[in-house]
Amino acid sequence: MTAAVLPLSPARPRRVLADLLPGALARDAVLVVAVAALTALAAQVVVPVPGLPVPLTGQTFAVLLGAAVLGPWRGAAAQAVYLTAGVAGLPVFAGATAGWESVAGASGGYLVGFLLAGVVVGALARRGADRRVLSTVGTYALGTLAVYAVGVPWLAVSTGMPVGAALLSGAVVFLPGDALKAALAAALLPTAWRFVR
Repeated sequence: MTAAVLPLSPARPRRVLADLLPGALARDAVLVVAVAALTALAAQVVVPVPGLPVPLTGQTFAVLLGAAVLGPWRGAAAQAVYLTAGVAGLPVFAGATAGWESVAGASGGYLVGFLLAGVVVGALARRGADRRVLSTVGTYALGTLAVYAVGVPWLAVSTGMPVGAALLSGAVVFLPGDALKAALAAALLPTAWRFVR
């Protein structure tokens, strides 16, 4: 991808949408918890895929949208709060599940990958990549790749699948849904920026 698609060298530090709200520490805490809660709600949108150990959920949309709005550190912090809540026993994971078993199982790598995606998407948004349709799609593609970079190897190890089979059943089959989520984000984020300018 070129710098025209993903601007990586801003002349001055840019803000993300969350920076436009007043306050600082209290604002950040509320926004981090709100994105963690949004991720938990989106996790309950579950579409089982027959024959596959990982279901299709709305989580990645919430993770990537939240990271674009919050920036890298708050985006990752929101996912850390989400993971911590789930491991502590709150039923926030897909299908209202909770506990360490959810993280240690086949879907666990995707959950951990949300932390990396939060940093990647948040950093790109901070550089202005969420302000135009094409760069937003590219940002979502890189965020999704970050989730898969952790999730697919974790799936292979936890299930004993060969890496090729894990790639097919843990990433490739979800690409149409990921494309739809990226298109929705590409409509939402640049529009939000037009309203606040």
